[in-house]
Amino acid sequence: MPSSHSATVSALALSIALQHGTSSPAFAISIVLASVVMYDASGVRLHAGRQAEVLNQIVCELPPEHPLSNVRPLRHSLGHTPLQVAAGGLLGCVIAFYIITNSN
Repeated sequence: MPSSHSATVSALALSIALQHGTSSPAFAISIVLASVVMYDASGVRLHAGRQAEVLNQIVCELPPEHPLSNVRPLRHSLGHTPLQVAAGGLLGCVIAFYIITNSN
């Protein structure tokens, strides 16, 4: 259910913040990376998956003699809902905090 990509980038950002502070250039880069990945997971990829579902339905309704009637269906399990992205981000932060605080 939670987005593993969101968990990974949020864990990275929090780890850098805890180790090097929030004023470090590495933290700024990690925040930008996390924003792009999380936006992509919940926005672009989610809508691409929904579009693939519609395209698959259109192809299924084509007559058998149509050249596209027997193409392989598109993958429609792309992206995550905003709740899944938020859950992944929270999970990543919890894991990073646990690892950083227990490693010293």
